[in-house]
Amino acid sequence: MTFMLFSPKMRNGAIAAVVLAASLAVAPLHAQEQDVTPSHLAAARAAVEAIGATEPFDNILLNAATQTKSELIINNPNLQTEISDMVDKEALALAPRRADLENEIARIYAKLFTEEELKQISDFYTSEAGQKLIKLGPVATNEMMSSADVWTKGILRDLHDKAAAGMKALAPQAPAAGATPTK
Repeated sequence: MTFMLFSPKMRNGAIAAVVLAASLAVAPLHAQEQDVTPSHLAAARAAVEAIGATEPFDNILLNAATQTKSELIINNPNLQTEISDMVDKEALALAPRRADLENEIARIYAKLFTEEELKQISDFYTSEAGQKLIKLGPVATNEMMSSADVWTKGILRDLHDKAAAGMKALAPQAPAAGATPTK
């Protein structure tokens, strides 16, 4: 499960990103058009921060810079230092644009949730219980999935055994399930 490789806050952010992606697919431009009160937007920003919704996007600029450097250095290996410095400078110049993403995500949350709901989300995720959920939720999910896997295997085994016994009653001469027919 590659999902387990992320930090707890990143997993929550990934879940939030799925909600974000779904809302973008449904109404991509409406979030910008909607008039949101400053207090509603502030509540959305607080909720987005509390759940770590934008953390999955933290490495976008770094990854883009690394990829750009690699592409340019392959064709100009003798300029590796200069390329690296130039790309870093340009990436740093773009860093303030992250605020645009933060604002857009806050607007999306403001569109999807009332101001009061956003305050409740923020209050919960900044509470002791919310922080514990962020920290231990993935552990609970992992253990839940393991338990469900064991349960599923038991159900499959028992159903297979019961069906095999049922088949003996229905067709005593038929080979058992999984058995190789004899010649």
